[in-house]
Amino acid sequence: MIDILGWFWTSAIVVIAVALVLLLIGIYNTLVRLRQNVRQGVADIDAQLRQRHDLVPNLVEAVKGYAGHEASTLEAVIAARNAAMRGGPSTASEQGLRVALDQLLALGEAYPDLKASANFQSLQNELADVEDKLAAARRALNAAVARFNAARESFPAVLFAGMLGFGEADFHRLDDSEQGSVDQVPRVAF
Repeated sequence: MIDILGWFWTSAIVVIAVALVLLLIGIYNTLVRLRQNVRQGVADIDAQLRQRHDLVPNLVEAVKGYAGHEASTLEAVIAARNAAMRGGPSTASEQGLRVALDQLLALGEAYPDLKASANFQSLQNELADVEDKLAAARRALNAAVARFNAARESFPAVLFAGMLGFGEADFHRLDDSEQGSVDQVPRVAF
């Protein structure tokens, strides 16, 4: 009788230990998958920012032919692009580039020939498309962060997440000048 009770308790402890290990493996794998989604979201934003940075020289070249004497605006755009490329995807440097691009696109209003240029119109459309994709990437990143943080903070993962090295992910924050403009379609005037 004592051997049966000993065997029962030993078996129960082994079953509980195996269940706990399987639970930890499940939690770990889920958190890894969700953390990868967050990292993918950051990479998607970075890719869109790089595409925006690549469009800037083409846009500047298109404007140069029509508005050559607007050198200060063109130099400001190039300086803002270079700062944004060096500084990474920080909102301050990207906002500086966005303001400079808005000034550059405003030149289309001052120069009717530039506004009528098929190349300039094509570049404006591409820039508007990139801005739309960038806004979508930001929303996707925030959704991935929300899913990760919710999984990390739910029971029983909250008991183990810290021990497994899973810290809280940060949402993509906008500075005051970007609030309310990310989800809007970029204004492109022809």
